[in-house]
Amino acid sequence: MKLAFWLLTLCVLTATMIVAAKYNSGYILLVAQPYRIELSLNLLIIMLVTLFIIGYFLIRLVIITLQLPTEAREFRLHRHHEKARATMLDGIKAFFEGHYTRAEIAMTAALKLEESPETNAISTIIAARSAHKLKKYSERDQFIIMMRSIAPESTLLRLMTQAELLLDEGRSGEALKVLQALHFTEANQHTALLHLKLRAWKAEKNWSAVIDLVNQLEKYGDFDKTLARQLRQDAYLKKIKKKELDVQSFAEFWQDIPLIEREDSKLTAAAADVYIEQGNYVIARQIIEHSLNKQWDADLIRLYTRCIGDNTLEQIEYAEEWLKSYPSDAQLLFALGQFSAHCELWDKAQNYLKASLTVTPNHLAHLALAQLNEKIGNPEKARDHYREGLKLTSGL
Repeated sequence: MKLAFWLLTLCVLTATMIVAAKYNSGYILLVAQPYRIELSLNLLIIMLVTLFIIGYFLIRLVIITLQLPTEAREFRLHRHHEKARATMLDGIKAFFEGHYTRAEIAMTAALKLEESPETNAISTIIAARSAHKLKKYSERDQFIIMMRSIAPESTLLRLMTQAELLLDEGRSGEALKVLQALHFTEANQHTALLHLKLRAWKAEKNWSAVIDLVNQLEKYGDFDKTLARQLRQDAYLKKIKKKELDVQSFAEFWQDIPLIEREDSKLTAAAADVYIEQGNYVIARQIIEHSLNKQWDADLIRLYTRCIGDNTLEQIEYAEEWLKSYPSDAQLLFALGQFSAHCELWDKAQNYLKASLTVTPNHLAHLALAQLNEKIGNPEKARDHYREGLKLTSGL
């Protein structure tokens, strides 16, 4: 369209000049003693226009000649950038396709082209991750070290990648040291960093730190309440099972757990087991009773049986209340039999233990009945129960 416009304009100007020249009879006299030159005005105009056009093109030619080195440099630089970009994209594509050897080769070639620090940072990270996938850990570490000099501004990218790869390798202690080196204004709000720290502390079995990080991530909206609660309960459970706290410290730890989370049956069972080992049967009973009143769990009844102390009659009353709701629970019937035997309520104990056997035959109930019959002077029945219990134990 532009070419057509200029051609049309040129034609109009040419036609105008021809018409104007036809009706123009003027002339111009140039005097330069002793010479006198008389020219047609039309000829002068044509000469001036011709000189202007020649001068314009000469100037343009000079400018183009002077700009040639710059344009050549820009062209070579553009070709260089395009080649580097294509090499890097090929490496990224190969990495995500799982061709890690090809990706590492492509990224090494891209680094040799010496692009911008940002591009070099990406190329180095992909090369390091490719080497890591190939289990070439020394090469991976070399790429990480290289990044420090070729992309000094990308500290966060370098250290987070290094920490993640160390975690994948199982070197959680070293990963934590790397993560601790990250100091920036909004570090506590960098959820990706917190997730890496969470992985590291879980690997190091530092459950207190895990609980703190889960609380932070929940606060920043990175975990929903259900997932955060599950993660916390898992950390609480593992911390309890480590049994590294003394009596006072464990009591404080248990009280610090929110009440709603203490009602979890697995958590209750683990805590009750610790209190029983400490000989604190009263608190063990209390937390088991509280949990069972909220949600029934046969495993807790097994622990409840171990809480026999000075208030066994109260335990019988509690258990008999539960029996109204769960009359066919073999473990509950067994517990009532044990409690009754402890209080020397022999008939009651036998009835409960036999009822437990009726629901689910098991060697423990036979053993309890055997011991009970020995105490009340029935050795024949005791032997029968020992024999039946042995059959169940041996699978005969």
